[in-house]
Amino acid sequence: MQNKNTPKKYLVIIGLVLIYALLLSQAGAALTEDEKNNISVYNQVAPSVVNVSSVAMELDFFLNPVPKQGSGSGIIIDDRGYVLTNHHVIMEAQSVQVTLSDGSSYPAKLVGSDPDSDLAVIKIAAPKSKLKSIRLGDSDKLRVGQKVLAIGNPFGLEETLTTGVISSVGRSIRAPSGLLIEDMIQTDASINPGNSGGPLLNSDGELIGINSAIFTPSGGSVGIGFAIPVNTAKKVFPQLMAKGYVDYPWLGASLQTLRPSLAEALKLPVREGVIVAEVVKNGPADRAGLRGATRQVRLGNTIVAIGGDIILQIDGKKVESGDVLIRYLREKKPGDRVLLTVLRGSKTINVPLTLGKRPRRG
Repeated sequence: MQNKNTPKKYLVIIGLVLIYALLLSQAGAALTEDEKNNISVYNQVAPSVVNVSSVAMELDFFLNPVPKQGSGSGIIIDDRGYVLTNHHVIMEAQSVQVTLSDGSSYPAKLVGSDPDSDLAVIKIAAPKSKLKSIRLGDSDKLRVGQKVLAIGNPFGLEETLTTGVISSVGRSIRAPSGLLIEDMIQTDASINPGNSGGPLLNSDGELIGINSAIFTPSGGSVGIGFAIPVNTAKKVFPQLMAKGYVDYPWLGASLQTLRPSLAEALKLPVREGVIVAEVVKNGPADRAGLRGATRQVRLGNTIVAIGGDIILQIDGKKVESGDVLIRYLREKKPGDRVLLTVLRGSKTINVPLTLGKRPRRG
């Protein structure tokens, strides 16, 4: 005989299964605090990130001009339409197009570009309602291990988010101009071609760096990316917006690092310093009385300029290499005075020097 309670038992079991499935689905949908932060930062910052596409002309095998397309990312820094990106993203471009996060696209004009910092500013004529500027952080406060997020357009895939940590700070790499860019941020957040010019962010959604380069043997990300510190950008983009270029202090001399092995081979009384290889006529160094080399000699595979002054200190700070001297000068402005301590022959003398404006390239 069939138990009258059997259907009820089945209904209870089915109900319990449904409740258990619902609990499982809710548990699976639960977000960690880190995931919530990623989503919050992305939603907050994505409207400030744009796609920058450029067209440059190059010659083919038969010397015919053909268009070459490039793509990168950019950051809205002002609701008047100013966009910050990398110099190498728009370098030699005949036309530049900016696509906003809502898909609308605008032609861009170049406002200013600085190859030495690998930064550029372009401008679009878009409605203010579509232009959400990014918040700026402080890259001097960064710590190794700190979480970072990168948003960009790798390989043309718009608004891609990657996360990672700061792997190192204070790295130095060469800009397209060949000049050293100081204090670069190294991160393991995936950065690929197309991310250049996009933002590196902290967990508060503040801009702390501008993604610029990757180290890769394959062309893709291997977990070593570099970003220009936002504090460097803070010094550069106001000048680019105001006048289209950056005024750098100028010593007016070409330099060569004196290494201990070189100093020993030349039988010099000092071990380290910076050789003044050549002085630009009527430049700051020339007006201050610095002396350039009188001749060149070959030591092994190295050509060395000798017979001129050797800079040992600047404002009392030891100068071990040309990069150290350039790093110090980058913190100065044209018109600032510095005191150089130099070795001239067998004597050490002080040479006061007023920095000039470095001539603009091109």
